[in-house]
Amino acid sequence: MAAENTVTLALRPTWRTLAANFWKERGAVIGGVIIAFFLVVGLLGLIGLTPYPVVEQHAIDRLSAPDSTYLFGTDQFGRDVASRVMKGTANSLQVALLSVAISTLAGTALGSISGYVGGLLDNVIMRLMDIIFAFPGLLLALLIVTILGPGLDNTILAISIVYTPIFARVARGQVISVKEKDYVLAARALGKRDWMILVRHILPNIASVMIVQVTLALSWALITEAGLSFLGLGTQQPEPSLGLMLSSNRALAEIAPWLILYPGGAIMLMVLGFNLLGDGLRDLLDPQGRGR
Repeated sequence: MAAENTVTLALRPTWRTLAANFWKERGAVIGGVIIAFFLVVGLLGLIGLTPYPVVEQHAIDRLSAPDSTYLFGTDQFGRDVASRVMKGTANSLQVALLSVAISTLAGTALGSISGYVGGLLDNVIMRLMDIIFAFPGLLLALLIVTILGPGLDNTILAISIVYTPIFARVARGQVISVKEKDYVLAARALGKRDWMILVRHILPNIASVMIVQVTLALSWALITEAGLSFLGLGTQQPEPSLGLMLSSNRALAEIAPWLILYPGGAIMLMVLGFNLLGDGLRDLLDPQGRGR
């Protein structure tokens, strides 16, 4: 009971401070608003509430500039760019969210076990993570998708594998710094099992650091997904993807710049939003680290 009370006291200041001061962090608020906007746009695209069907062609209106009929113009097949950007946003966010969720769970589990147990198991797990981490992220994802074949599911798997070592390293470092705290030692003295100590006493106290890492990883995952789709190894035609739209329309950039501007702008703003949110949360959770 004493250990549980200590954990509760340790957690309260962090989450209360985060909730109370979030709106004072301008960057975090701006980033949160940007991400919320694109989540709504992506959701509308996912459920089909777009101005036009994403694969519907209007041959007579090919390469129409943005106007009141086609807000973002049309492409070389007469498809509405705004509708395709909405669905492409949904696909890009789906890949980023799922891949980061998988890598967060896998990396946190591996890193926590590695840091808590130590010894030979720690060496084995971290050397495996080092092998994966030694490859440049985009090149490793490209290799995995090339082997498994293009497609949404394989893209998610590839990005998950690439970013798992990052979460494993962060989690391991945090667990090592926390596992000798008084409340963990008290829980051990009370005879609690190791898995219960990890779940109830250690993981809640490293959650804030992991949340910041998640927001930053989401921006990297978006860029990786866009890069794979740009190379034709991610989302496949006729399904839209922001990276795929950039690739298929790059030859028309001079005569129809809106085909590049809107999908490229969506990628840029989403990455900016996640980075602002991550930086803001980092400042909230680590005030002493500002300006470093």
